[in-house]
Amino acid sequence: MAEKPTPIELQKYLAGVDYPASKSTLLEVAKSNGAPDDLLGALESASQEEFDGPTAVSSAIS
Repeated sequence: MAEKPTPIELQKYLAGVDYPASKSTLLEVAKSNGAPDDLLGALESASQEEFDGPTAVSSAIS
């Protein structure tokens, strides 16, 4: 995978997510917002299944 997505890039593609959110919800929203494959891959490989906010998502994939 290329470099890790930045928190700003993450939030751009996760716009509209209501937290807490599951990994599958984040992937669905990111795909519908046109996220690149490396960002989707980073989300898919996150060890958590549930996220309580944007900071938790950033931490999980960093």
